[in-house]
Amino acid sequence: MIMNRIYDYIIVGTGPAGAVIAKTLTDDKKTSVLLLEAGSNNDNDKPIRDSAMALELEERFFPEYFWQGEGIPQAELDDRMFEWTTGRLLGGGSSINGEQYVRPTSAVMKEWERLLGPLWSPARAIRRFKELEKYNGKTGNPAARGYRGRIDIRQAPEHPTSMAKKLVTAIERATGFPEILDYNNPKTPLGPFSRWQLYQNPNGRRESSSAAFLSGDIMKPNGQGVNGRRLRVLFNSTVLKVLFSNRRAKAIAFLQDGKRQRAYARKKIIISAGINSAQLLMLSGIGPASELKEAGIPCIFNNPNVGRRLRNHTLNFAIFTTNPGDAALPRNDTNALYTGGAFLPDPTGSNPKRRAVQMLGIGTDGMLTLGLIYLKPKSRGTIQLQNKDPLKIVLADEGFLMDPSDMDAIKNIYRIYVKDIASELASIDPSYRLVSPAPDVIENDSKLEEFIKQNFDHNHHQQGSLRMAPLERGGVVDRHGAVHGVKNLIVADASVIPFTVDGNTSAAVYLIGYTVAKRLLYGAANTKIKRKRLFETDVE
Repeated sequence: MIMNRIYDYIIVGTGPAGAVIAKTLTDDKKTSVLLLEAGSNNDNDKPIRDSAMALELEERFFPEYFWQGEGIPQAELDDRMFEWTTGRLLGGGSSINGEQYVRPTSAVMKEWERLLGPLWSPARAIRRFKELEKYNGKTGNPAARGYRGRIDIRQAPEHPTSMAKKLVTAIERATGFPEILDYNNPKTPLGPFSRWQLYQNPNGRRESSSAAFLSGDIMKPNGQGVNGRRLRVLFNSTVLKVLFSNRRAKAIAFLQDGKRQRAYARKKIIISAGINSAQLLMLSGIGPASELKEAGIPCIFNNPNVGRRLRNHTLNFAIFTTNPGDAALPRNDTNALYTGGAFLPDPTGSNPKRRAVQMLGIGTDGMLTLGLIYLKPKSRGTIQLQNKDPLKIVLADEGFLMDPSDMDAIKNIYRIYVKDIASELASIDPSYRLVSPAPDVIENDSKLEEFIKQNFDHNHHQQGSLRMAPLERGGVVDRHGAVHGVKNLIVADASVIPFTVDGNTSAAVYLIGYTVAKRLLYGAANTKIKRKRLFETDVE
C-alpha cells in the first residue's frame, strides 16, 4: 500500500468530462486533483493522432485502445451481439470516436431545464459551449459560437466535393429543408449540410479531451501537473470501488500495474468512467439491494434506478453507387472524413421542429454510404453485475428495438427519406443508384424489417443509465451530479444524461463536466466566504 495519497478531489476517467473537470478544478493552483486512467497515454500514436484513421478505429482492429467486452444477445435483432466497449486510453472515447461535434439542441436543453432547473437552461448551455470551443469555421450566428476556448473545432472540408454537393441537393429536394451552414447554430438545427464540424486542430489532427485539457502546458509526460498546477495523472490504474465512512465517500481502491492501491479525497470523488460508471457504483454498494446481495456486495444505499434507463441511438445504412469521376473527399483533405450530412425531423411530420434523424455521408471512390441514426428511440436497456469481481464485464442489455415504435420509425426513414433521396440523386446524376436496400425491399414491409435487423449496427452513444433526476423520477444523481443517498460522490459523464441527446454525445459530456466543475468551484468559493463571515462575526 502506497501511503500519503491524499487529494482534494479524485477523478476517475480522462474522457471529455474527466479531463475538463481536472483542468478546471486545478485552474485554482491551491486545489489538488488525482486523475486516474485505466489505459495508457497514446496521444502520439499514429492511429490516434491521425484523423484520417478515425473511421478505422474499431475494437477488432486496435484492441489495445479499447475495453474488451460484448453485450448480451439482442432479442429483437435475432439474438445478435454487439461490442460493449469504449476507449481505454488517455482521452477515453474522445481518442477513438468519429470526431463529430454536435451540441444538443435548445429543444433538448429545455427538457433538461424543466426537470433540473435553470442550471441546465439552453442559454447557459450555449454560454458554456462558447467558453469551451475554439471554432474554426463559418456561421450565420457568430454570437452563438466560441473562438477562444480550448477545444479546437474544424469545419471540414473547406471545399466540399461534387459527391457531397449532389447528396446535399438531393436531401434538400427530397425533404424541403434548405442547406444550412452551421448545424450548431441554435437557429438552424435542421437541414442538410456539406461541411461537418469535427474535433480537430486546424491542421486536421484529432482534438481529444486529453489534447484539449491535458496538454503539455498542463501535464508533463509522466502525468505530473506543471506551472504550479496540483494535478497528478496515474495511468494503467483501474478503479475497483469507492470506499465510504458513514455513507461519505472517502477513498478509492484501484489496481496500478497489478498492485492494489488506495487514495483519499478531502472533498469529492468524481466518477467519469462512461459505460463503466454504473458498474463502479454497484461495486461500491450503490444500486438495487437485491442484486447487490446476490453479488455479495454490502449495500450502502438501495437505489433500484442504478443501471436502468440505458439508451442508445439506432444505426442503419443505405448504400448508393456513384459517378466514378466524383471524389468522396478532397484529395488534399482526407481528414475531412465525411461526405455531407443532415439533421432532420421525424419523416412522418410529427414534431416537425425537433431533430429525430441524423444522416452522415461516408464516401469512397465509386460508393456512397449514408449512415442513418434515429435520435429519439423509446427502447430502454439495463446494466447488471454478474458478480462482485470488478474485472468481470457487466451484463449489458441495450434493449435495441424492444419498443416496437423504434422499428416503425426506422422503417419510415427508409420509406420516406431514403426512397425520396434516392429518386432525387438519380435525377441529378443517373450514376447514383440505391443498391442496399434494393427499392423492392423498401416497398415490402417484412423484407424491410428483416433488412433493418440484419443491417443494424452499433454506435457508442450509450447514455442515461445513471439518470440525472430526482430519486422519485428515476434519478441516480441530482442536478449537480451528486449521487443520491451518499455524500461527496459525483458522477459526470454520458451516463447521467436525463433526456436522450439529439446527436453525438461527446459535446453533451463536455457540457456536463464543465458545468459540474464550475459548480464545484462556485460551492468552494461560497464556503470560503461563509467561513470568513463567520470568523469576522466571532471577532466582533
